[in-house]
Amino acid sequence: MKTDKTIRTHIVFSIAIVASALLEPCANASSIVGTKHDLSSYTNSSGQICIACHTPHNAQADQLVPLWNHAATTTQFTLYSSVTAKSVPGQPTGYSKACLSCHDGTLALDSFGGKTPAGAGKISGANNLGTDLSDDHPVSFTYDTNLATAHPGIVSPASAAFVDTAKTVPLFNGKLECSSCHDAHDNQNTFFLRKSNAGSALCLSCHNK
Repeated sequence: MKTDKTIRTHIVFSIAIVASALLEPCANASSIVGTKHDLSSYTNSSGQICIACHTPHNAQADQLVPLWNHAATTTQFTLYSSVTAKSVPGQPTGYSKACLSCHDGTLALDSFGGKTPAGAGKISGANNLGTDLSDDHPVSFTYDTNLATAHPGIVSPASAAFVDTAKTVPLFNGKLECSSCHDAHDNQNTFFLRKSNAGSALCLSCHNK
């Protein structure tokens, strides 16, 4: 016969197992905490993580993304071009321009909330794409069925194959942007990719090769 102490021990042990199971998804959930997009210790003394890019009040007039708080790059970029390309890339807009407002290296990381720091604190190293994007994948171009018809080497966005079951490669206002391949809020995959590129899986979401 079990004693009261033994029963209590089993109850406590069972509760611990249930609690562990409930907490595990949270521990594995995507987050920018501790990633390279966590600028809390670098950009402000309050320890806030979101404030370098977003604000609940007094957002920037140039609304690149919802409630945008960072200064927007004014760079005129050198764009990718190719004799075989069927798309017509334009100057980065929207989400791509938001990314490049740090990653082109022209603005300090803490250029947010109306502040204009002088010179220091710009992104560096491999994370600085610079202002010459001629060696980078084109962005801010319309990705539609007309493009897929003209370029049979890509998957039509109207095709069921384009919406892959692991993670969708989204278009923004019908355009392919930096955020089509990268999710700034999710670093479960290397380089904030929306899905693993093992076996070129991410590339093959669009390229029918």
